[in-house]
This record gives sequence, structure tokens and C-alpha cells, in this order.
Amino acid sequence: MRRKLRPLLVGLICAMALGVTAPAHAQQELRIGTASLGGAFYPVGQGIANLVTEHAPGLSMVPIVTQGSVENPRLVASGETDVGITNANLLYLAVKGQDPYSEQLKIAPLGTLHPSILHIITLAGSSIDSFADLKGKRVAVGPPGGGTMSFMQRLLEAHGMSMSDIKPSFLSYSDGFSQLSDGNVDAALALSGYPASAVMQAQATNKLKFVRIEDGKFDQILEKYPYYSKITVPKDVYALDKNAEALGVNNVLIAPTSMPNDRAYAITKAVYDHLDEFAAMNANAKQIVAGDARKLAVPLHPGAQRYFDEHK
Repeated sequence: MRRKLRPLLVGLICAMALGVTAPAHAQQELRIGTASLGGAFYPVGQGIANLVTEHAPGLSMVPIVTQGSVENPRLVASGETDVGITNANLLYLAVKGQDPYSEQLKIAPLGTLHPSILHIITLAGSSIDSFADLKGKRVAVGPPGGGTMSFMQRLLEAHGMSMSDIKPSFLSYSDGFSQLSDGNVDAALALSGYPASAVMQAQATNKLKFVRIEDGKFDQILEKYPYYSKITVPKDVYALDKNAEALGVNNVLIAPTSMPNDRAYAITKAVYDHLDEFAAMNANAKQIVAGDARKLAVPLHPGAQRYFDEHK
């Protein structure tokens, strides 16, 4: 695992350059694994780090640049970061030792963060209405190996389809939505919190609509994969004609199961006692629903469980 240290050190340097440093009186500095600069996870992690540094006695925290949600469970389990951010579905797969993880990882959630939703977007005038209408269409499905693919596989499975039923283009979110705007693809995907910058760029010059997932298909997916959620996107986010329902997943704050209960409690309390402060520094934090932590398919860390038991 030592091969990971170079990006972590780079992340630490980035954190220091951004002014996230520990106060002189701090007894111990912790590291939170986020993702690359420019994405949503890094500023969310920076906000968490600030709250822990300010409100957890004896602790400080810095955000670390990592490869993101797939890597962070491994880094937390190995002790290369103290906590991390990932998606609820990846947490579940990591704890179970299922692909993309080759072994069961000893990690547990401290709480839920903002949701990421699968944006399946087409132009308002398109004949595409429901997911089944994507058959035979040109679809920008996101970058190779990106987070959209696990969602897409579940949807294809529920509709009796496979990737061979669409004409996929593996593009970055920004390129995919540029291609949608230019008429070179019929629909584009992005897995992100909302509003997503790539979608906003397309919405600036086009009227958009979400591709609908039928309720029966939604129920089928949620029953089989309990870590997913149905998330309502208010119509004013993207100037839609009506609210949209999207398949989504909560992002989660994770820690090793070996973390002492008192420390896990202190970190959880520092974050969830101060959500107003968090929301003031990060727009995604406005979407955090603390009580969603009780709905996760993986048991909370005992220290976090203690906190949420006190705040029923």
C-alpha cells in the first residue's frame, strides 16, 4: 500500500496551500480522503475538516486529494487516511467484499452527506421520454470506469436491456453534455450532486428534461439494491417544466471499524451538530439530511450510532 503515499502527500501539500492547517494546540491531526481538485468531494471534505478542527476537542483535520469514491474505502481500511468520503453503494460493496473490492474492508459509516444522482438528460424537444426510449439511441454515458456505469447497469438490467442496446460514447461529463447541446448524442449522463456544472452549462443554451424512470422499475431496483434512493430534483434547479425523480445514492463519511468510539463520536458530533455552519461554507451541505444515516444498509460505527441515538 505504500505506493499510495505519493498522491496523499500531494494532497497534503494542496491542503496546506489552501490554508487548511491544524491549530497549535491540536493534539492529533487527522486526514480525510476526498477526490481530485475541482470535484464536489474535495470542498465537502474541506468543510468537514474545518468543522472537526473547530469543534472536536484535541483533533484537527486536513483534506487529502485521492482518486475518489472507489479508492477511499481502501485508504480508510488500510489506515492511510483516517476518514474518507464515498458513495453508499460502494460502502456496501466494500464491506461485503464485492466487486470492485477483492476483500471485505473493515470500515463503517459515521453519517450521510449530500446525495449524488444519476442525471439522464435529453433536450426538451426530444422524442425520448422514458429510459426504455434510449434503445438504439446515442448516449454519452460518462468516462470509462466512472461512477455512472454501476447505475446504468442496474437500469439496463431492470429494463431487460444491455449496453449493446444503446450506442454509448464514453466521454467526460462536460464533453458529453457539450455533445448533447450540439446534437451529436441523444442523451447524456452524469453522476453528481445537483446542480451539476456540466448540466448547468448545457442548460444555459438549451431547455432540458430528465429521462423518466417508471415507478415500477424504480421499485424493482430499490428492492434489490437497498443502498440506492429515489431523489426528487426540484424543477427550478435546471429550469425544468416539472420536478424530476432520479436514481441516487447518498454520499457517506466513513471510518475504520477500529477507530475508538469516543473519536468517532467526536467527529460525528462536530459535523452534524453544525450543519448550518457547514451549509454556509458549502452549497452541497444544504442537501444533507442527518437522519438519513439511520437508513443506510451498513450499520453505523458504534461511536456514530451513539450520536444519532442521542438525536432521535
